Amino acid sequence: MQTTETQTAAQSVTPRDCILSPIQWRDDTLLLLDQRVLPASEVWLECRNPQDVIDAIQKMVVRGAPAIGIAAAYGAVLAYREQASKASVGASEALRTQLDTLAEARPTAVNLAWAVNEARTLMQNYAWDVLGDALLALAKRIHQDDLAANLLMGESGAEVLGQEGDTPFGVLTHCNTGSLATGGYGTALGVIRSAWSKGLIDQVYADETRPWLQGARLTAWELQKDGIPVVLNTDSAAAWLMANDRVRWVIVGADRIAANGDVANKIGTYSLAVLARHHGIRFMVVAPESTVDMSLMSGKGIEIEQRAQEELTSLAGQRIAPENVEVFNPVFDVTPAELIDVIVTDKGCIFDPDINKMQALFGHA
Repeated sequence: MQTTETQTAAQSVTPRDCILSPIQWRDDTLLLLDQRVLPASEVWLECRNPQDVIDAIQKMVVRGAPAIGIAAAYGAVLAYREQASKASVGASEALRTQLDTLAEARPTAVNLAWAVNEARTLMQNYAWDVLGDALLALAKRIHQDDLAANLLMGESGAEVLGQEGDTPFGVLTHCNTGSLATGGYGTALGVIRSAWSKGLIDQVYADETRPWLQGARLTAWELQKDGIPVVLNTDSAAAWLMANDRVRWVIVGADRIAANGDVANKIGTYSLAVLARHHGIRFMVVAPESTVDMSLMSGKGIEIEQRAQEELTSLAGQRIAPENVEVFNPVFDVTPAELIDVIVTDKGCIFDPDINKMQALFGHA
């Protein structure tokens, strides 16, 4: 992957105008904003083949379930072009193999598998010589549909928050669910943007989100660019914020939602849901339909990705833990549906989610 770098610059914009996308398709190349080095600098990586996309997904260049799905759709385009350039007899089968490898890049975020399955469907319905154009059109549609869904969810979520009354209040969010994690605007952060523009909230508290510090590096950066008041806190400070009436809602995204409303999201989300229930604070999950997996009856069927121990034993290349210490490093946890007050999707809002309400909105698997 090749890189292009520009320095970041703070700017004041209205939430509606801040439609930053970490994914761009330009000159037959997929450009990904390297989220590992934000906010110090903006580095765009050029993906010219499917392996570049797989590496970018696995190494956290691109992260956030919707953004991973979009990147995978463009990765399918690059996979087709790589095979088409070889003009071999087994090109179609080789493409299927590459799509399988792409789908396995990260196991928990369902948007990845969903996007690859959409590409597989096109392989069944289009002749080889026109398949490339169909795959590119699919990727662009997934990209644009995600942005449209985010804007819709932002309005729907803000409407729910508006039921709290006229007095602005604080909210707490976890990880990064903004433009950087999606096709633009964001899921949970999209709701926060819309709510801020309507004067419904007056303060956002952002968990730092160990160990990758997405809250510290990404969420705080996005909110500052929007001019939305943000306070950064350690993950372990959430209970004290709630106990001191600093927040009225916790608003988070999702990487996979099971048929009964259980939600897999960044590690630490489950803790927030337990804390919120204890303190009488409401809990909102925001995610597009593509994040819903009706084939899984509950969160017990969600595979939880485990990542390298170095993410916990080292910080910025400096070892901070003793040698040979055992490490438990799950990237996600599962929040039971009974701890969730509302799931906001682009198809509608589900209050007090359960399997019957989920099936009524999304149908059966």
